[in-house]
Amino acid sequence: MRKSLLAWQRAIYPEAHRDRVNLAIHLLTVPIFVAGIAAVIAGVIAVDPWIAIGGLAAAVGAIAIQGRGHAREEAPPAPFDGGLDAIARIFAEQLITFPRFVIGGGFARAWRRDAEAAEEEIAEEGRRHGGEEEERGTLTR
Repeated sequence: MRKSLLAWQRAIYPEAHRDRVNLAIHLLTVPIFVAGIAAVIAGVIAVDPWIAIGGLAAAVGAIAIQGRGHAREEAPPAPFDGGLDAIARIFAEQLITFPRFVIGGGFARAWRRDAEAAEEEIAEEGRRHGGEEEERGTLTR
């Protein structure tokens, strides 16, 4: 497991969370993960395996969906250093790092930055196609 996991995760988090779809996925699935873990705990306390199983399914499903979101990012997540590292990083991200990212303004900055990047891509595409039309003489004004 990593030394100073929270500091490490906080430092690399913005780089791996820039894509709007991934951000939206996290916004929807982190609460599902948290509720799922709460259901696991409640199921254990109440000795109700169905609640615990349902909670576990919700938590695992949330992580699986987040994995799909991370695949959209330019910077892939750092590989896990084993099972304990995976568990520690997942719980730290869901319960501490992502909420801190949202509350601290990182989410809003990433959302705006992705919108600005998309606008620039559209403008660049328009410049490329506009130039092609001008060369062919098909540009209408």
